[in-house]
Amino acid sequence: MRAARFFIDAPLASQTRIELPTHVAHHAVRVLRLRHGDPLVLFNGTGGEFPSQLAIDGQRVFASILEFDAVERESPLSITLVQAWIATDKLDWVIEKSVELGVHSIILAPTQRSIVRLAEDRLAKRIERLREIIITACAQCGRNRIPHIEAKSTFSTALQAALNDNAVGLLIQPKAQLPLARVQLTSGHAALAVGPEGGFDDAELALAHRVGYHFYSLGPRILRTETAGITALATLQHLAGDLA
Repeated sequence: MRAARFFIDAPLASQTRIELPTHVAHHAVRVLRLRHGDPLVLFNGTGGEFPSQLAIDGQRVFASILEFDAVERESPLSITLVQAWIATDKLDWVIEKSVELGVHSIILAPTQRSIVRLAEDRLAKRIERLREIIITACAQCGRNRIPHIEAKSTFSTALQAALNDNAVGLLIQPKAQLPLARVQLTSGHAALAVGPEGGFDDAELALAHRVGYHFYSLGPRILRTETAGITALATLQHLAGDLA
């Protein structure tokens, strides 16, 4: 059985002993029912992981860190997902699965047909909740680096922010002539734009074209937004050799 993995938001070092944060200790002992001496793996999001052993001393729970393992499980293709705001349950699912599929970063953007509109105070809480989902997904799938997530105030700024490091700009559009499976990945970076439940409007498509995005389809059927993003990510990772 694979050792349970836990994210620790702090520096870690081999041959040291740390007290686990309350929420981590609760999950390890009360939820997973781990016992004194059981193996676990710690990671802090900066790369690599730390095989450890659980140590229970009364009401206090510790991890005895044994060593550092520099293993990396990142994709050779750095993908930034530009995701339009969509319904809460759908977005949670997209975020979780995109992390499992190796997305490098996520930018959330408002669009004309987005049904979700968040005030500033609610936005910060929503992003924090999505970051928790990202961390949990990393712990589950074995990633040791935490994908960055942020929200932009306009669709335009989101599109342009994703086009860094000579990224290839890709937008999923059901009416596009070229299938995504035929895209030419000319660099190790890609920006992938996925629309809301009702799709992008004409003005947004024109804007994306102007800033350098190319349009691709995902086949003859129209996919829901939460299906389209995950399908596109899987297709790109396959082309990059990450899922081979």
